Amino acid sequence: MAKAEKATAIAELKNDFESSNGAVLTEYRGLTVAQLKELRTNLGENAKFAVVKNTLTKIAADGAGVDDAFKNLLEGPSAIAFVQGDVVEAAKGLRDFAKANPLLVIKGGFIDGKSMDAAEITKLADLESREVLLAKLAGAMQASMANAAALFNALPTKAAQLAEALRAKREEAGETAEAPAAPAADEAPAESAADEAPAE
Repeated sequence: MAKAEKATAIAELKNDFESSNGAVLTEYRGLTVAQLKELRTNLGENAKFAVVKNTLTKIAADGAGVDDAFKNLLEGPSAIAFVQGDVVEAAKGLRDFAKANPLLVIKGGFIDGKSMDAAEITKLADLESREVLLAKLAGAMQASMANAAALFNALPTKAAQLAEALRAKREEAGETAEAPAAPAADEAPAESAADEAPAE
């Protein structure tokens, strides 16, 4: 490979490292061109699966500040899935393809700047996708808002019911209370002081 071609390849790889949410390193020894094409299709548009040269990738990874643990895995025929978007979906695609095609070996990688070994990437693949998690969150929020709306709608009704119960209780208490005794109609009114005064 000419020096200019190497420089171009390194710059492209460095850009892939810097612009990706994550990169998963694999060994693809023995896979056919058709199988690699199938893998690229399975990964979808969120991931770029590239066969790389280890020496150039180490230089690019160093330039991008990628963790040393990742660079130490660059041995044997290497290919990297550069993920831009949902890393869980890409991890699922790689895991499922590796199950069906054991010649693809997940070696490790890094997600959001954190190094991950093969077991951690497999665990990541077991998580629900971002879209599913967002849908569940939206559903939970919608249910909470519906419950809050129902509660707010119920408040005036409850207040009216309490007011009516209080009014009924007061009426009931008023009817059962004894009314004060009125003066008897046949009792003569008391004589006024003027009547009691002696006539002149």
